[in-house]
Amino acid sequence: MLPVIIDSFITKYIPWTWWKKSKNKSFVAVMGWVDAIVFALVAVYFINTFLFQNYQIPSSSLEKSLLVGDFLFVSKASYGPRVPNTPLSFPLVQHTFPVTNTKSFIETPQWEYKRLKGFDTIDRNDIVVFNFPTGDTVAVKKENPDYYTSCYYEGLSSIKIKNPEANPTYEECLAVGRKIVRSKTQEYGEIIYRPVDRRENYVKRCVGIPGDWIEIKNNQMIINGEKQEEIPGVQFNYFVQTDGTSIISTLDKLEISTEDRVLIDNLQYAEGIKSLGFNPEMPLYHLPLTQAAYNTLLNTAGVVSIQIETVNQTGDVFPLAGNKPWTRDNYGPIYIPKKGAKLALNAYNYPIYERIIRDYEKNSFEMKDGKFFVNGKQATTYQFKMDYYWMMGDNRHNSLDSRFWGFVPEDHVVGRPVLVWLSLNKDKGWFDGKIRFNRFFKNAER
Repeated sequence: MLPVIIDSFITKYIPWTWWKKSKNKSFVAVMGWVDAIVFALVAVYFINTFLFQNYQIPSSSLEKSLLVGDFLFVSKASYGPRVPNTPLSFPLVQHTFPVTNTKSFIETPQWEYKRLKGFDTIDRNDIVVFNFPTGDTVAVKKENPDYYTSCYYEGLSSIKIKNPEANPTYEECLAVGRKIVRSKTQEYGEIIYRPVDRRENYVKRCVGIPGDWIEIKNNQMIINGEKQEEIPGVQFNYFVQTDGTSIISTLDKLEISTEDRVLIDNLQYAEGIKSLGFNPEMPLYHLPLTQAAYNTLLNTAGVVSIQIETVNQTGDVFPLAGNKPWTRDNYGPIYIPKKGAKLALNAYNYPIYERIIRDYEKNSFEMKDGKFFVNGKQATTYQFKMDYYWMMGDNRHNSLDSRFWGFVPEDHVVGRPVLVWLSLNKDKGWFDGKIRFNRFFKNAER
């Protein structure tokens, strides 16, 4: 699209307006409409590429800050619009045509990453839209978890079946898992590649900027050694036990979606309920709550007790197979790379930064016998070429974010959500509150 636009309006090597010389009035009239449509597409292409893009919130990872069903205007000019990596692409389609399920872009040529100057930079706690970092390789039938996570667990399971005592590395699991994933076509489907700007768009809150040290202790964010004040919309999962009194009206007022209201089957999970310290003979809910919602339920008639959900199992977060004693709720400390900063290479940080060095910054990188080799040469340090960010959802226990797939490179940043222009509640009917009028023109930046 971009080369066609440049030639049509600037270079003019191809005589695009040849049809205007035709003596057939009907043909000229039809081509006039075609010309108008093409001009409109060109205008939309430029707006969508360099100024604004529409984005719909698909999941609850940012609730209660942004809700499922919110439609956003995303400003690409805020952080500087990117020059397209894939210039030959159809406008307004991210990567796949609907219905036909075919690619909406041509992979060649691929342009190097360049970003025009923006009028702002990403600050800590900004909400940011970005391309999914581990979305370069995709199993079309099973995109969640991402391809690499699926390969890792398939490989780990296969290796453990053969040798329960094995402690394979991440690379060993990937090598085995790739073959398994590609062989399970019914489950995973076709394996495809997507360039940076054609990967899925994600939206999260940037909780860590380049140069930060980030840590989580019992769900408390700690940046550069200082505890951070919680964002008002941040929520965590809780177990809420009642004496049988209905709390549905309260849950409605708190706008907890029906999908998020889980009433635990007391008969099936009786032993687990007992282990949590609850009475299996009384109703037990599993709900995401903000601090304000927690305080409301704590003072709601019929609520007996509330307890936050905890996770103690390690090894299920980034970096997989990194042998770090980290969990979703207790994570780090971890350094967020800054452009130009030097990293001392060692066995501890190798699994944390290997994807950055190898995939995002396009080097060959390996560790052999405790020594590190970058582009075939032994190295003791590495200097980062880009800035990186740490993105997390406000719905902290229901968000697949940097804790699970790592850093977001600067070349993946799309833009900043600035405005909610429409909001639809999937749990309501058209005449029963489906349109959230109170969210129209809401500032989406915080």
